[in-house]
Amino acid sequence: MIGQPIYIVGPCAAESREQVLETARELAAISCQPSEVSSQHSVPFIFRAGAWKPRTSPHTFQGVGEEALTWLAEAKMLYGMDVATEVATPEHVRKAIAAGMDYLWIGARTSANPMAVENLTPALSSREGGKIKGILIKNPVNEDAKLWIGNIERLEKTGIPVMAVHRGCGHQPCWRMAHQVRLARPDIPMLLDPSHMSGDAAKVPELMQMIPQLGLDGAMVEVHCHPAEALSDAKQQITPEELADRLRLTEHRPAPPDRVQTDLPNRENTELNWLRAEIDELDDKLWDTIAARMDVSRRIGEWKKANGVAPLQPERYEMIRERLKNLTPTHSSGEGELRTEFKLALWELIHEESLRQQE
Repeated sequence: MIGQPIYIVGPCAAESREQVLETARELAAISCQPSEVSSQHSVPFIFRAGAWKPRTSPHTFQGVGEEALTWLAEAKMLYGMDVATEVATPEHVRKAIAAGMDYLWIGARTSANPMAVENLTPALSSREGGKIKGILIKNPVNEDAKLWIGNIERLEKTGIPVMAVHRGCGHQPCWRMAHQVRLARPDIPMLLDPSHMSGDAAKVPELMQMIPQLGLDGAMVEVHCHPAEALSDAKQQITPEELADRLRLTEHRPAPPDRVQTDLPNRENTELNWLRAEIDELDDKLWDTIAARMDVSRRIGEWKKANGVAPLQPERYEMIRERLKNLTPTHSSGEGELRTEFKLALWELIHEESLRQQE
């Protein structure tokens, strides 16, 4: 970690003045309390809420717009927290700065377009842009470490401090991408966005446990006073009380046994945790792929029964075996190629279960 943990918390969207102020009041109360995250200081929160929401469908809640900035400014005045909102156009930037926003963030959809990010820099570089304390850039919607790094470099030209926010892709962690960016730019803070990474409020606590394990610098979490009533991202928002419970545990809960190497220096231990996070994600994808394959096998079995075809087709069986012998995995590095014996042995197990699914 670069310094004191950074927590940017608040609702996905500013829906009403009452919702914004109620959530801000509850979060400010937590922020002022002594915290186990730091033995000497409470955890300062940056209060976040989206004024403009780039939604997939035009028929969903698109955000209140400029009026929401006045609610954020009021929350700042009443509760003393810095405030943040998302920007996607130069006009958003100008209006947010004029309203007194302290931090701005660029979302994953905008981050996917380098020209869109570049177009924001003149407004950020202006004399008024100097009022901004920090700019946050989320990873692109698609797994692209080089583009994420490029966007960081574009924003650094403005002179405003930049922070990276890792939110995964399509509710998948994409740890490899974040690991690459962390290794390339260890000098800037990286925050975790467990809300978008999971899309599920129940999974947010487990993901927040990854913050100390990976040496991350904090989190950007969607927190709503009444999540069930939220107009956007209702399923992934947690309550202020749930956030407080998580902060009391995050820094002091020991890592699982398979992530602890007490004989290694802390830096090397963190690197090992990153690699293990990549392995865990790949294992999850592996089992998901096998489960999906078995679903297709069941449907093949139904077709074979309906058409009087035997489950085992010897010609097809031999064809697949020969294909496997010459198959080079897409992600192979060329080093330590998979042994043919291993590929065939693994496929035999999968094929045996596939036949069972067709019965």
